[in-house]
Amino acid sequence: MDSSSNNSQPKRPRRDFLLALGASGTAAGVAAQARAAESGDKPIRLGLIGCGGRGNYLSSAVVRLAEEGEPVEFTAACDIYQPRLERTATRLKAKEYKSSADLVRDPNVDAVIIATPDRVHVYKALEAVRAGKDVYCEKPLTHWSQFDKLKELVREVRARKTVFQVGAQWTSDPMWARAAEQIKSGSIGKLVHAQTGYFRHGDSGERGMKIDDPNARPGVGLDWEAFEADAPRRAFSVSRFFQWRMYLDYSGGPATDLYPHPMTRLFKALGVGLPKKVVALGGHYVYDGGRDVPDTFDILIEYPEGLNVAVLGTIANDTGLDTVIRGTKGTVAYTGDAALAFTPQPGADTPRHSIRTDRTVSDHLANFLSSIRTRRKTACDIELGYAVQVPLIMAMRSQLEGKVAVFDPDAEEIHLV
Repeated sequence: MDSSSNNSQPKRPRRDFLLALGASGTAAGVAAQARAAESGDKPIRLGLIGCGGRGNYLSSAVVRLAEEGEPVEFTAACDIYQPRLERTATRLKAKEYKSSADLVRDPNVDAVIIATPDRVHVYKALEAVRAGKDVYCEKPLTHWSQFDKLKELVREVRARKTVFQVGAQWTSDPMWARAAEQIKSGSIGKLVHAQTGYFRHGDSGERGMKIDDPNARPGVGLDWEAFEADAPRRAFSVSRFFQWRMYLDYSGGPATDLYPHPMTRLFKALGVGLPKKVVALGGHYVYDGGRDVPDTFDILIEYPEGLNVAVLGTIANDTGLDTVIRGTKGTVAYTGDAALAFTPQPGADTPRHSIRTDRTVSDHLANFLSSIRTRRKTACDIELGYAVQVPLIMAMRSQLEGKVAVFDPDAEEIHLV
């Protein structure tokens, strides 16, 4: 995905990888037809859980893949808000479900795409995994308060060998996997420091979320109790329901919505496990008006092997910073022109070189579908998702409680000191 030289996110809309499918043109169609031939033209049958903006975006991308020859179709759709469900199910020609538990029991569903608010991601994923379905789950894997449920999900996916894809689509760009191979081989020496971030101007990702109906009320067509899940009980408001990223009860704001993108591709290259400690600073310094999620959020992560990672960002200014990995023998920098530049340190014998992506953006959904057929791990599997989600949870707790979050690897617990 293209980015400017001083920023870690793309100039184009961050969720525009659908356009990249068209950019790949005939090659994508040929690849899809080959997969169709290999599968005997038997389509993978998908259920969509969450028919809001993201759910419709992802389902449109799948429909585009199907039009190019990918053997896939939607057979079911679920949402707790009836108008959205009816519109999406009609468009996809899919069976309507008001309950995701009923959808995952449908024998005509092989796998699900989960695009609900953060608070219910983990519950929908657990339902699907336990029903024997493969899962594409939007990031973040869980709400920042659900560490125990996160561990439960990871254990279930491991035990059942579920094909699981976390919706951090930048990881499907092959250059990050290739960078991981070179870093693992010792090409830049011992890793000591890395940085990334996400910078944006404006709160469109939170306050800009569309209110479908300002007169909406809980009832038969709007299940407020299901929306709240395990969140603190609050009186219904259209803002909480439709603009849920503004509220800590349902989201962490930009830190948990945006940061998984640069963090996941960076962590894929680094090959890191779980952190030693995390500290975070931030708050809603500029945008207020009812929101309680931070608009500025900086994270420092320390790993037990002696590696520090800085993840910085704000939505009050779009001047960003490079994604950089520093080792004792060299440096890897994301230069913003779809390439990773490897530069040696003085005296090192590693040559200067670069890794350029094969395509602008590889298709994350096609990777998921391919993995379902081959049972190979996805571009962003549950282990990579866990490695990203744990420091995010620690960071949110650190910032909110004003303490340092420490990870206990033996007990697999987070402590605040």
